[in-house]
Amino acid sequence: MPVNPADGAVLGALYGTDPMRAAMGEHAFLQRMLDVEAALARAQARLALIPAEAAAAITAAADATRLDLPAMAAATRNTGYPVVALVKQLTALAGPDAGRWTHWGATTQDIMDTALVLQMRDGLGLIEADLRATCAGLAALARTHRDTVMAGRTHLQHALPVTFGTKAAVWLAPLLNSLERLAEMRPRLLRLSFGGAAGTLASLGGKGLDVSRELAKELDLAEAEIPWHVARDGLNEAACWLGIVCGNLSKIATDVMLLMQTEVAEVSEPHVRGRGGSSTMPQKRNPIACEYVLAQARGVHALVPQMLAAMAQDLERGTGPWQAEMLALPQAMLLTHGAVCQARFIAEGLVVDPARMRRNLDATGGLIVSEAVMMGLAPLLGRGEAHHVVNDACDLAIAEGLSLADALLRDGRLAGKLDRDAIARMTDPSAYLGSAQAFVDRVLARMPG
Repeated sequence: MPVNPADGAVLGALYGTDPMRAAMGEHAFLQRMLDVEAALARAQARLALIPAEAAAAITAAADATRLDLPAMAAATRNTGYPVVALVKQLTALAGPDAGRWTHWGATTQDIMDTALVLQMRDGLGLIEADLRATCAGLAALARTHRDTVMAGRTHLQHALPVTFGTKAAVWLAPLLNSLERLAEMRPRLLRLSFGGAAGTLASLGGKGLDVSRELAKELDLAEAEIPWHVARDGLNEAACWLGIVCGNLSKIATDVMLLMQTEVAEVSEPHVRGRGGSSTMPQKRNPIACEYVLAQARGVHALVPQMLAAMAQDLERGTGPWQAEMLALPQAMLLTHGAVCQARFIAEGLVVDPARMRRNLDATGGLIVSEAVMMGLAPLLGRGEAHHVVNDACDLAIAEGLSLADALLRDGRLAGKLDRDAIARMTDPSAYLGSAQAFVDRVLARMPG
């Protein structure tokens, strides 16, 4: 029975995704180790180091569904690693003649590390596809609401007018950065791990580099310039990338949750009958997707330090840190994909209420554009005096429940300088957006395709 909710038959529906469980789960790990063993045999046969018939037989036998898992578990408990048991069973399945060529010149970590890299390649492909779809959803929101004016908020208070398109573009830009980072990271991550017992390939004599080259070709991986058994920067770059992606998604989820509050109600998650409901309050539509973006992101952020701490690997083979990676990285991949998929659901179906945005924008009677009025009056009065006039008008508006425009009209210092129409233009929130729309355009210009 699973202890981790992300692996449960019921709670697993909330955490992670089935495709990522398939890519990063134990069955996939066993199969990828077999794939590496089979590729090693084919590479060595091509170099005439082992018989071609042996490579064919090893490849045919490299099927994880044929493994005796209880026997593997018992042997793994005894040795501390699954590769010894896996090689023993693969050898038997390949037959006595071919089997003796299995695992020729390799070491346990070669097989496990390379299998993990192959899993990461599959898993990152899943994340990338849903991240791109999330970006497309956010880009559509930014484009549609480029000119939809709303209250910008700092310290949770009205600050200045912005557009909802600008907000969506602020969500989008870091995700586009993450896609760029992913492309840059892949060559450093997707590398063959092959060094033999102590990272020298001594067991293969003068053929070590040849085998490494051919094995990398077989698996469509880059060939590292030196074995990385105890140099874990590639895997840690990936872990930190997952953390950054989840941090960016957390920003989106936090904003949407705040904007979904009853008193704000400017956006809401896509409504599906029964989704986000309460067991006792029929009116509730809780921000379920946002909640599970945040929950899974926090899980990933707890795992990143575990990966970083495991970089302190001793000498030529880590005694403990390497094993800790297996507890962290697959789980981080699973939770990240779960967070991305929840964010995609939000981005593709977010319900936006421009009318409510306008009502909230107008709730302070124009106080949100006090900076605009001050800047507009400064050429007439000087900046210092303009600040005093607007400050006094704000105090009067708050004290008597007036609009900022009406409070300004009652200030004798403005008599003869500005008429009602000029003050109305100065207090129009849509006239004080600065470069907001231009920023949206710049982010949208980065969208691929």
